[in-house]
Amino acid sequence: MLIRLVYLFMVQVFGWLVLLARSDAVKDAEILVLRHEVAVLRRQVARPRPDWADRAVLAALAGHLPGCLRLHRILTPGTLLAWHRCLVKRNWTYPNAPGRPPVPVEGRALVEQLARQNPRWGYRRLQGELLVGTVLLQRVYVLFVMEIQARTVHILGATAHPAGTWATQQARNFLMDLGERASSFRFLIRDRDSKFTAAFDAVFSGNGTRVIKSRSPRANSYAERFAGTLRRECLDHVLILGERHLREVLAEYARHYNGHRPHQGLQQEPPQRQPGHAVDITARIERRQVIGGLISEYFRAA
Repeated sequence: MLIRLVYLFMVQVFGWLVLLARSDAVKDAEILVLRHEVAVLRRQVARPRPDWADRAVLAALAGHLPGCLRLHRILTPGTLLAWHRCLVKRNWTYPNAPGRPPVPVEGRALVEQLARQNPRWGYRRLQGELLVGTVLLQRVYVLFVMEIQARTVHILGATAHPAGTWATQQARNFLMDLGERASSFRFLIRDRDSKFTAAFDAVFSGNGTRVIKSRSPRANSYAERFAGTLRRECLDHVLILGERHLREVLAEYARHYNGHRPHQGLQQEPPQRQPGHAVDITARIERRQVIGGLISEYFRAA
């Protein structure tokens, strides 16, 4: 009994020491999460059943907690992703239906509330206040280019409002970033999307690159495979908060994809491999986490 008492006392003391090392912001966020969890549990008889307001509060506050603390909440990362998948399944369909989609009742009520409380606001100001990120189902389009021989991927840009002028400017930026390497590209295979205008093709034609239009949007198997890999390894497990967040995630994943991820078509080597680089096989193996710990990279210490 005495040994158990000493053990419990030491565990408690070490727990207090860990709390002292945390920042005030982390402690405040954890306290708010715990308080709201208790409020939810008190309203339930058996299994907790948080409503949409509870989910919103818990999801927002959990983002300020370290990863080790999120695992011990009633809202786990897996639960948050499951909620988001249900939201997408219920509300997000591909925009093939004719006419404008109906505005949800909650959205109309919110617009009326903002207009009532702010009589000097016009419709443009109301629209700005109502802008949401992709967590709330905003569609963002991504333009990327793959060097087929090397499998190197270049993320050209991401936007919620793609247009021909935007795509053309991304093409110009891409060739400028490549510099002298741009002259080595002989062909560009693209689909027949209306955003790829004559001006877009002229950018590559002026570089001496022949533009080839595929007959089917899914005819380019290399691009389709990368899009599927990107979803399975990254985007299916990350809640994107907006265009800026998406660009940051894509840039980090592109660095992993090009510099570390093995490819079957390259004999399990990454696209930006260094064949002549000597590796000390006796060196210690270290781990580096990317994309917020979603993917782990292992390498020999220098």
